[in-house]
Amino acid sequence: MKRPKRIMEFMQKMLPSPMSIAVLLTFFIMLLALFFKPAEISYSKRALHVLEYWNTGFWSLMEFTMQMILILVLGYVLALSGGVNRLIVRLVSLVDTNAKAAVVLSFTTLLVSFFNWGLGLIFGAVFARKIAEYYSAQGLKFNYGLLGAAAYSGMMVWHGGLSGSAPLKIAEVNHFLVDKIGQISLDETIFSAMNLFASALLLLLVPLFFYLLAALNGVSEMKLMPNDNQVNSKDYIPVGAERLDRSRIFAYAFAFLLFVIPCYACFRTSNLTFINLNYINLILFALAILMHGSIKKFLQATQEAIGSSAGILIQFPLYAGIMGIMKYSGLYILFTQFFIDISTQSTFPFYTMLSAAIVNVFVPSGGGQWIVQGPIVVEAALNLGVSIPKSVMALAYGDQLTNMIQPFWALPLLGITGLKAKDLFPFTMLLMLLGIFIFVFALLVF
Repeated sequence: MKRPKRIMEFMQKMLPSPMSIAVLLTFFIMLLALFFKPAEISYSKRALHVLEYWNTGFWSLMEFTMQMILILVLGYVLALSGGVNRLIVRLVSLVDTNAKAAVVLSFTTLLVSFFNWGLGLIFGAVFARKIAEYYSAQGLKFNYGLLGAAAYSGMMVWHGGLSGSAPLKIAEVNHFLVDKIGQISLDETIFSAMNLFASALLLLLVPLFFYLLAALNGVSEMKLMPNDNQVNSKDYIPVGAERLDRSRIFAYAFAFLLFVIPCYACFRTSNLTFINLNYINLILFALAILMHGSIKKFLQATQEAIGSSAGILIQFPLYAGIMGIMKYSGLYILFTQFFIDISTQSTFPFYTMLSAAIVNVFVPSGGGQWIVQGPIVVEAALNLGVSIPKSVMALAYGDQLTNMIQPFWALPLLGITGLKAKDLFPFTMLLMLLGIFIFVFALLVF
């Protein structure tokens, strides 16, 4: 019992904050790009080029950053509504031990994340916090870091789920690689026998993994971070135009208007291929206003939720800068081509997964990774005669794996739960090892 705890404590001491990790990765990738240069260019000139690459990348994902902030804040606001809150509280009351909580939390988070990674991330974070609040109120001890890791486990299934960037992109009619590989349906990627098998193994083994971790590590003295923000306002009789802020009819009318846009898009396409981050945010926006019942309550909940987005607001541009260096300096090609060069037809899926896992550490954006790494993987797969859908899913699995050691996507969870990255990552690093076994097994069997 003591040995696993000591290992966890040692690993916690070795991890800095997510912001420091982002800065360290920035310095590291700058140094790599500086030495990966044509012989005729001086180091001083190359250094200026690298800074230009970083600056170009830094500003390149502002729209995506805002999409991420909205999906986080609106998902949190929705979770703060009375109906959703009562549902989560009801679920919490069913888990009376630390081990049960970890099992239920990881299973439900994986399930929700398979349908949408953003909702899964917020659901898991809020669920973990509610469990911690419940246990604290009951005077029960619990391992908050373990619960946080269970809540983050959904990022192990997202790219193989219904919101996976690469599978959804190649399912589009006019995606940027359509001339090479054509349009590939979700039946060949997300709903393929291989991916369903891998997802089923995750749903089975990850909760079991957390049950065993809970048994080995027991409980801790970690306290729940206080949250003094409350969405309940004091009794107040509105006057004049203030009545609009508290009007249910006014709020419902606006929510209905927001719902019309995605409903029309669905009617126009006759399927769900229209779904993207913008439509997800519109749906969350509408649901949040509908569930709170007034503009006033919605804004109060938003004020509480907005703080959890601070990490994404500040750190996403840093990772966009790293992506700019890798893209414009050619480091993407260097990493990917190395694994392609040593691959055979049978080993190519494994090396694709490995290269994607490494790239994801520096650029934790599945969509951005596919745009730059995808063409190289596709070209190599065609030359080696390897299945394109299998190669795409191998890349997706690699992206999922190193989410467990890349703190960027944990930022929303950290903001909501009050945990630190070092509290989660000793557990998620072990979870990554389990993921390697699952994904390699799936690639070999199929």
